[in-house]
Amino acid sequence: MPEPADENRRLHQRVMAAQLSLGSAAFAGGGTAARLWGMQGLPRWDGQEVHMVIPALGAQRHVRGIVLHTWDTAEDEVTATESGIRLTTPGRTLRDTLLHVDRETGVCLIDSALNRGLVRRTDLPKLHAANRRRKGCRRVGDWWALGDDRAQSPLETRIRLVCVDGGLPPTSLQRPFTDARGRIFAVADLWWEDLRVIGECDGLGPHSQTEVLAYDRERQNALQASYPGTRIVRFTWEDTYRPAYVLATVAGSDRR
Repeated sequence: MPEPADENRRLHQRVMAAQLSLGSAAFAGGGTAARLWGMQGLPRWDGQEVHMVIPALGAQRHVRGIVLHTWDTAEDEVTATESGIRLTTPGRTLRDTLLHVDRETGVCLIDSALNRGLVRRTDLPKLHAANRRRKGCRRVGDWWALGDDRAQSPLETRIRLVCVDGGLPPTSLQRPFTDARGRIFAVADLWWEDLRVIGECDGLGPHSQTEVLAYDRERQNALQASYPGTRIVRFTWEDTYRPAYVLATVAGSDRR
């Protein structure tokens, strides 16, 4: 499996080649632009296919590995990277990509764009309004309100959505915990105030490293010592496919 840096470099190379093949008026859009902006939540890139937008489909020949779109895009919705790659702006990228993904992926992209400062929360209603009358706009209409700039990973977003759908929305995200001196020594991914439950989302990356596992264990012990009566529950990617388990674990019941 290629390293993220290698995959990112290959993506840039593929987009640049596509841009040269299609002409200077072409630019990256949709999921390809989302990846170029660093938005998290899409399935792993296949290493080949890129999405490009061109002014007139009829004037272009089919190019292998390129998905062509003719979206009506304003000049101020297209920008360029320092390396010369033309692509849609973050807001326009979200507008286009959401129409072609499922709800969980869509909210992950919104969360990621907000968390990275690519768009602001106040931008979301405008982006939703700008998509009116486009195919699929009604299907994704409710997703915009679910965006949260505190979510730091797609796994956090997906666990949160499971809980929202199950009637157990977390009280807050990235909730800080302080020691006796008032110093922050831990930040919980998810927090349920009434249940006194901390939710931690353990991805396959950093949390699988030995030194991080040791730190997580030390932090968990400190939390339980400083905040007695607080439960800590941990979730992985596999748990996103078991919503009943997630809800039962948060609620503290034996229901599965």
